[in-house]
Amino acid sequence: MNYLATDYKHIQLDEHQVPVIEGSTMKVVELITSHLTYGWSPEELHFQYPHIGLGKIYSALAYYWDHQATLENDMKQRLAKVQTLQQQAPPSRIAQQLRERGVIS
Repeated sequence: MNYLATDYKHIQLDEHQVPVIEGSTMKVVELITSHLTYGWSPEELHFQYPHIGLGKIYSALAYYWDHQATLENDMKQRLAKVQTLQQQAPPSRIAQQLRERGVIS
């Protein structure tokens, strides 16, 4: 896969212009989602993703803060796609059985 360098050390753009953390397949938006959802500090992100160095995590965070609107729009689009797919998918057998038993509604 070919990556383009950015002005951010450790951040590259893939062929779709999506920022990816250098030396990994992790998208910046994936790391940021964990940061925002769980409130994880850079150190906790490193603990959770030990294959991503702390310097790369800080670089991804800097990229996010400088491109916040674009990345948050990307997150909204991803969430909307997931919600659409969930609505279109038939209920799972386990969910159906749990509903029949009255365990879930």
